Amino acid sequence: QVQLVESGGGLVQAGGSLRLSCAASGSTFSSYTMGWFRQAPGKEREFVAAINWSGVSTYYADSVKGRFTISRDNAKNTVYLQMNSLKPEDTAVYHCAAAPRAYGLVGAMRRYDNWGQGTQVTVSS
Repeated sequence: QVQLVESGGGLVQAGGSLRLSCAASGSTFSSYTMGWFRQAPGKEREFVAAINWSGVSTYYADSVKGRFTISRDNAKNTVYLQMNSLKPEDTAVYHCAAAPRAYGLVGAMRRYDNWGQGTQVTVSS
């Protein structure tokens, strides 16, 4: 099991940027594919981005492609989500999650069995 704690959320105007961080502990960080998901009020949780264990490969939802960048630092046991050109529809609670690296680069929530509590991102128009 790995414990995950997100940080970096907040209130930003449309067009602005935020960088989320997710610190991992309790297990070997490089054993996991890492993902970011988000849940807006009244909506189901959705996939945002994923990165493989080494950081070489990434995968994005179409809604964030070209605006968000996922990265990781295995020496710091941390995964990041750089969010640029933010839109009001990006408002949500953002969660990081870990999946066994044997699954490869995955966007399916059912593959992720470790989740953080989330950090709120609010984008005003």
